[in-house]
Order: sequence, then structure tokens, then C-alpha cells
Amino acid sequence: MENKQTLNDKKVLIVDDELDTIESLEELLEDTFIVNSASSFEEAVSCLKNNTYDAAILDIMGVRGYDLLEATQTLGIPTLMLTAHALSPDNLKKSIEMGADAYIPKHKMVDISMYLEDVLISRQDKKKNKFKWYTKFIPLFDKLFGEGWKDPEKEFWDEFDKKHVE
Repeated sequence: MENKQTLNDKKVLIVDDELDTIESLEELLEDTFIVNSASSFEEAVSCLKNNTYDAAILDIMGVRGYDLLEATQTLGIPTLMLTAHALSPDNLKKSIEMGADAYIPKHKMVDISMYLEDVLISRQDKKKNKFKWYTKFIPLFDKLFGEGWKDPEKEFWDEFDKKHVE
């Protein structure tokens, strides 16, 4: 992995309506990143209007995560979607289509620093495979959703895999 020094002092916005999730993420990221947090859509919009961020971590449910994803994309902010209740093939596809850089199940947030670093480094280096996280999660998605989870959207996933999976 690239020198971690390039990641030091990057400013990250965390948006989640569960305060324990925010606290956990802050603890996981505070050694490497400058962290701001918001627990509502309105609070997040205010943060985005008044600050500059190098990345955002957004919950989908409870904080209008997809509306916030539109805003972060407009601002050019790399964005990781973090979800428990919206963990589904449809939400994975929607997140990718809307420009999310990653879609991470909440039960995997202990590794959030690694996923965030992967996203920031791939953006920095303009690497072909910005979806490194996806490759790691294929076995998990197969287990959670069944091995045929891609079938209803086969054309989309075939094209996505051809483009992003090495």
C-alpha cells in the first residue's frame, strides 16, 4: 500500500442516524483522518455547505443517503455507502450507478479505514480498479443473497465485472 502519510489529515464526513455507529467510526478513523459527523440529512447538508471534504461515509437509511450521495457527487467527493438495513443487490447496484466509490456492509466497518484508504488511493492514482472492495465482497454477497443474486440484472453485472473485476 502507498505511504499512509499521503492520507494523513484528509477530512472525512460521516453521516449516520445511529450515534453508536458514528462513535465507532470516529474511533476507527481518528488516528489517520480528520473526522466530522452528522446524524441527520439537514446537519449533513450544512456540513457540506460549510466545509471541504476529501471523502464521505454515508448511511443509506434514516439520513436520505442517496440524496446526500447526489450532493457529494456534485461536489466531487469520494463516497462510501455504509449500510445494514439497505444491504441488498438493488441498493448495491443503485449506489454504483449513482457514483458511490464503495458499498460496505456495516458489519464490516471495523475495516473502514482500509476501504477508505483504498478509495482515496485509487482516486489519487486514477487506478482502473477503484472497486477493489467489491472483489473482496463477492463471496459475502453470494452468501447473503444467494449465488444467483446478479441474475435479475445480469447485463449490468456482466458489464460491470468485465470493466472492474480483475
